[in-house]
This record gives sequence, C-alpha cells and structure tokens, in this order.
Amino acid sequence: MHWIVCESCLGIGKKKQKSSKKASQIESSNTFFKKCTKCDGKGIVSSAEFPKPDIQKFPHIAIIGLGIGGITLAVACLHRGIPFTIFERDDSFNSRSQGYGLTLQQASKITKALGIEHFENGIVSSRHIVHDISGNVLGTWGKRKWIPEENVNFSKKTNLHIARQELRLMLLNQLKNEKFIHWNHQLIDFDSDKNIGNTLHFLVDGVAKKFNADLIVGADGIRSVVRNQLLGSDYKPLRYLGCLVVLGICSLQKLQHLKSDLLDSATVFQTANGNERIYIMPYSQDSVMWQLSFPMDESDAIALSKKGATFLKQEAINRTDWHTPIPEIIFATDESLITGYPVYDREVLKTELTELDKPATLIGDAAHPMSPFKGQGANQAMLDGLALARKIYAKYKFKDYDKSSIRKVVLNDFEFDMISRSSIKVKESAAAAEFLHSTDVLIESDQPRRKIND
Repeated sequence: MHWIVCESCLGIGKKKQKSSKKASQIESSNTFFKKCTKCDGKGIVSSAEFPKPDIQKFPHIAIIGLGIGGITLAVACLHRGIPFTIFERDDSFNSRSQGYGLTLQQASKITKALGIEHFENGIVSSRHIVHDISGNVLGTWGKRKWIPEENVNFSKKTNLHIARQELRLMLLNQLKNEKFIHWNHQLIDFDSDKNIGNTLHFLVDGVAKKFNADLIVGADGIRSVVRNQLLGSDYKPLRYLGCLVVLGICSLQKLQHLKSDLLDSATVFQTANGNERIYIMPYSQDSVMWQLSFPMDESDAIALSKKGATFLKQEAINRTDWHTPIPEIIFATDESLITGYPVYDREVLKTELTELDKPATLIGDAAHPMSPFKGQGANQAMLDGLALARKIYAKYKFKDYDKSSIRKVVLNDFEFDMISRSSIKVKESAAAAEFLHSTDVLIESDQPRRKIND
C-alpha cells in the first residue's frame, strides 16, 4: 500500500469550519477547524500506485542530512508529489549504530500523518516513577497510577519509546528504493540566489560534484554546514548547558537474576540526588536505555567524552552506587553500547533567515538545538519536516511556481511558525537541564520532573 496527499484537505488533515457569528465572538480561531473525515486527520490517503513527483508544479528540494527531520521531510514530500533529493554524508544506512532511544509524544498523531500506522518494535510505557538514591519513591504518574492496569487504553496521546534507527528505517522504507538518496555526499558549500536557485558543491570519495536545487533544507544537525554558511559559524554559537550526558543500552537478558518490577518493559524510572540524575526507559522488549547526567566544566566534559566508552562507563559506575537495579544495569552494559557528550543548545533564531532572503532554510537541530531533558528534539524535527512539506504543497497547489517566490510564499511563514513553536521547547529544555541537577528535583510530587509547579 502507498500513500498520497488528501486533496480534500490539501494534506493538512483538517478543514475550515463555518461558525455562527456569536461563536466567532467568543471562541478562538482554532475552533473553526475540524478533522478531515476523508483522511481521518492524517492529510494522506491510501493509494494503489506509488506517488510521482510533479517537477513542473513544485520546487525541487535538496535535503541535507538523513536524520529524523530530513527523512520526515522527504516522506512528507513524497506523499505530496514534491520532488526532492537527499544528500547524506554517511556511506549507507548501516554506517550508524542502532542509535539510542527516543520518545514520540502523542506518537500516533504524527506517525500516521507519515504513513506509519503500526509499530512492531515500539514500546508504550504506562508508569513513571521518581526515586531518591535509596530507592524511596518521590513521585509516580502515568496511566497505571490513575487507572487499573487492565483498563488502560493507549490512545493517540500515548508516548511511545523506539530506537532512533528503527524509526529512521520505517520512514526510509516509505521511499521503497534509494534513488532519492545520494549517500557519501559531504556538503562543502553552496551558492544561493533567490532568482537563480542553488548550486551545491559536494565531495564524494575525494571527487568534487555539483547539484542544482530550487530550495536547500539544512537538516544536518547541531553542527550544520548549511547553517554555518548561511549565518556564519560564530553566529549564536553553541551554548554549553553545564552538564555531560552518558548513554547506554543494556540487555535484560543480562539482568535475569534481578527481581525488579522496574524492569517490566512498561516502566520509566529516574533517580536523582540533586547533582547526578539517571533516567531509564524501555528501549525494546528485551533491553533498556539509560541516560546519566551530571554537572561538569565544559573542558572536562569534552575531555571525558573523547576518552571513550571505557572511561565513560567507569565514571558512571563511580557516580551511581545507588538502589537496585541501577548499579547492575550500568555494570552489565556492553562498552560498545555506551557513549557520552556535553550538552549544548543555541540561542533561538528570530528573523535572520528571512532577512537573508535566500531559497534556503533549516529544520531540526540545525535550526533549534535543545537539551535532551524534555525529550523534544526528535519530536520538533518531525513537526518541522511535516510542516514544511504541507506548506509547500498548500501554497503551490493552485499557484504557478517560480524561483523568486519561495521565500516570500513559503519560507517566511514556515520559519515564523517553527521558531514560535520550538523556541518554547528550547527554553524549557534548558531550564530542565538546570532543574534536574538541583535539590528541587527531590521534592515529593506526582508529576513529571521537568519543573515542579507551585
């Protein structure tokens, strides 16, 4: 089965709804949209035929980077007949390891809009527990806290845990083949002009290559080449948030000797002491992922992360002589599945891209990197990619495309919406980085440890 855009709602998933004059005086404008019944709010409908790009109607997009944001944009463009080419510096999909886990918030809403209706390997958690280092419970929330377990109904608002590479592969499979992807292409620079378009320069096995595109989308991560060329490498530089993160994946098979209901593949738990904090969540049916974080000077954090997995694991062991099963999990984790990095974000952009007046934009970490402590990075990147494809389709479906129009017609509005939405997440994620490594995290309260409400 294939997916194509829903013509009834122009791929948005909702339609304008007329309202009475009285209602319009008391309700917000958002009230006047209703879910499209033809596509059930997805913005796409099933099709027997693979979608074909309309090279006359829409701009050709060069997507730089095949991370979560880049592949989301590609899939959303595919469904809408928007031509695109992905350029990825990796040699192949398997060049990367399995990758660490992420949490899709309100998972089914966005994934169904991308043609993914079922997750074979996704894990749904129904309980979240916070402990002090002795194992005393400081807070509990989730569906099993409020509803008997046998009555839990996992709705579209359910959070779903999945390996990053697993999600990438599910999205990549939508493309059916790799003709859309140019692997082993390292972007060197590009020439951009709103009246002419873009010429991109790549290095491929030491050989220089060129490619032309109407629009460049930088989805190439926190150290984006596209961003650096557009804005300069020193503009709003990376901002260190004062802590190091160590990540690991542990097989439950190695923990069979433990009897702990925290390892039931449906529980997320975290433990903190006001300085160090560990967060452990289901990674798959037979493994968990852990994230240990603690304050550290930037130079020391960089040095430790460069020393590699052996030193990172020992640092984690030294800092977590806490309640079961935390020491056991860290000790049992293979070094090959451990990594660590200093945590950075950037000051949010405002109107800089608009002022450049070029047919190029940014999404995901290239646009708005944030700390991992609210679990929003991948979610925001997916929203960016989907929103950009929807905007391009809606604007050019009934309007002839010309090279000089894309910034004014599409990008200015898209960037305003993206920055408005993501800037809040950047700010909240930075606040969480401070809060989670303070004694405030130890306040007893049955609510998420991002910030305790007064």
